[in-house]
Formats: sequence, structure tokens, C-alpha cells
Amino acid sequence: MSSSSRIVFPLRSHASHSSHSSPASTLRAHALGLRGVLARAGLALALALACQPANAERVRDLASVQGVRDNPLIGYGLVVGLDGTGDQTMQTPFTTQSLSNMLSQLGITLPAGTNMQLKNVAAVMVTATLPSFVRPGQAIDVTVSSMGSAKSLRGGTLLMTPLKGADGQVYAISQGNLLVGGAGASANGSRVQVNQLAVGRIAGGAIVERAVPTTLAQDGMMRLEMNDTNFDTVTRVVAALNERFGGGTALALDGRTVGLRTPVDPGQQVAFLAAVQELDVTPGESPARVVLNARTGSIVMNRMVSLQSCAVAHGNLSVVVNTTPSVSQPGALSGGRTVVTRQSQIQVTQDAGALRMVGPGASLAEVVKALNALGATPADLISILQAMKAAGALKAELDII
Repeated sequence: MSSSSRIVFPLRSHASHSSHSSPASTLRAHALGLRGVLARAGLALALALACQPANAERVRDLASVQGVRDNPLIGYGLVVGLDGTGDQTMQTPFTTQSLSNMLSQLGITLPAGTNMQLKNVAAVMVTATLPSFVRPGQAIDVTVSSMGSAKSLRGGTLLMTPLKGADGQVYAISQGNLLVGGAGASANGSRVQVNQLAVGRIAGGAIVERAVPTTLAQDGMMRLEMNDTNFDTVTRVVAALNERFGGGTALALDGRTVGLRTPVDPGQQVAFLAAVQELDVTPGESPARVVLNARTGSIVMNRMVSLQSCAVAHGNLSVVVNTTPSVSQPGALSGGRTVVTRQSQIQVTQDAGALRMVGPGASLAEVVKALNALGATPADLISILQAMKAAGALKAELDII
């Protein structure tokens, strides 16, 4: 890349020399750098798009900025206004207790021993995600989920519910009308339901009351955290950043973290990070990996998987159990009684597994072709791949989920 595409940010140095320059000259230098940063970023972005490699990815897709993260929130509340589809109070006593406590806070005292039979109230859990940099007064979306025996939350209204973080502090207040995507109807014991009725969503249903402090730089350095541990990718990111912004801008801290020297002017940190995230880098090759889902029988492998020659014999064992009920009817006036008996038949069949030769494969297509030649089901392939790995024929990591 030519030197004309390099963006220059006044970076913070480890050895301070600010005492040798006047405040006026420093302010003029910062002003000139801030006025020219957007023009330089636009020119560099245009040149990068013209020379972008075929498999290049943006840094924003490969890594995240340390400290910039979302925070989960949770709260307990009540949904009212349901059309007879709320909690059964005899089955969910916490709903009645919560309603009594709420009425008491509103100045309404119920007589002792009152048994409220309600059908339009449901106890719910309210969850939300507090994004980074959100400020008090801004709205966030919330998800409302029934925790009792309510049949549907459709048409309900969530009453004021505080949302707390892991530290027990209240960060948002939620309230509003629920939007439920499902639908259902029932009559005479028959019921038809489409999608989920016990979960609803309120767009912008919570108002942020407390912000989470976010620190971009610590000790004059920002950090990029890669999505995956890969020393090759980290090395390439560091080289690309130093080429674009000048030597010493970035350094590899470990196989997952890249350190960035921050600009001298704090007002340029956002522009600097924006330029960093738009930088295109060709990531390193991922390790050979095969992902096995034992519950569904799914098998996924990347293109780095390879096979060595091996012989495989796999026989299928099937067990069939048939149970037939029979009725023993006594004769008339015999004084006996009718008895239902069950007759069970168990059949075990084991198919002979022939020894098959699996040839070596260096590409994903060759590996798939070799495995398909075995004629095994996905469930059988899971056992075969585990045996191949144990025998040293499968050159890949096995990840069983």
C-alpha cells in the first residue's frame, strides 16, 4: 500500500515531551489534525476498497473493542388486561401475593384471608439488553415471558417493572402494551395455536435510568479483542494497522488481543476507532474442525479437514420390541372376570459390517466423498468420525455439542 493512503493521528507516546511545546501550538496542531482526519479517512477508504483482497474482512467483523459490551437486565412484573387467559391463582400463589403487594403500595388494603380468583393477571419475567453508550432517558426493547400457567399474554399490559443488572442496581423501568406474534383459539376441548403465546415483546418498552460507564482507553491504550484465538490473524491485523497508521500504532498482546496506542486528543478516539474498524484484513486459516451434534445427528466440517487412509467396519444393531394386547374372556356364568394380557416379542438383528477402505482426502470434497462411500447414516457417522480421530486418521478437532 502506498504511503499516500496512510492516516496520521497524533498518537500518545510512552515518553511524554509535552513540556517542550506551548499550549497554543499544541491546540493548533490538534485542530489541524481534527480537520484533516475525515478527508484522509475517506481517501484511505476509497483506496482500500479498490485494492481489497478477495477474502478480506473488516476489522469490525473480526474483533470488538474491549469495554464496549452489552449488559443483560432482568425484572419481575405483572401483566394485566388479559382476556381470561391469565394465571390460575390456585396453581400460582406468587401471582396473588405480587398483586396484593402492589395494591398495598398503592394504598389499597385487602381484608385478611381474601381469596382472589383472577383470570386476567399473569406473573412474568421481563428481560432486556442494555447497549453500550446508552444514556438515561433513551428507550430499549424488552421481552416479556410468562412464568406461571397463563395460556396467552395477547392483549395484556405490563405494569411498571424495574429492571436490574447483575449488581442489583436498577438500570431501566419497563411498562407498556405487549405485542404477541402468535395466535390461538379453543372451543369444546379443541385448541389450535400458531407460534408462541406466552412470550411478548414491547418495542421501546423500557426507559434507561442509569448509564453504565464505558472506558475505551486504559493507560493510554485501547484493546481489540479478536472473536477467535488465532495468532496468524492477530499478526496480520497488527501489520495492517501499523502500515495504515504508522509504525508502533499496534502491537500483539497475545493470540486474541491487539493493543492500540490512543490519539493524544481524546476527541479523536472515536474517529480513530472508526478508521480502524473499516480496515480490511485477510484473516488466518482456521484450525481443522468437525462439529458433531449428537442430538440431531448433524455434522459440519470446515475446508481444512483432511483424512488419511484407514479401514472402517461398522455394523448396525437393531432391536425391535412388539407388544400385542390380548383379552381373556371367561365363559358365561363361570364366575370369572375379563383379563387383559400383553404378549411381547423381542427381535435383535445385527447387520454384518464389511471392512471398507477409506482413501486419503486432502480437500473437503474428497473427505465428503470418502464418508459417503461408507453408506452410513449421520448418527453412525458420528461414531465413525470419533473412531477415526482416535485412530489418527482424521486430522481435525472434534467438537461435540
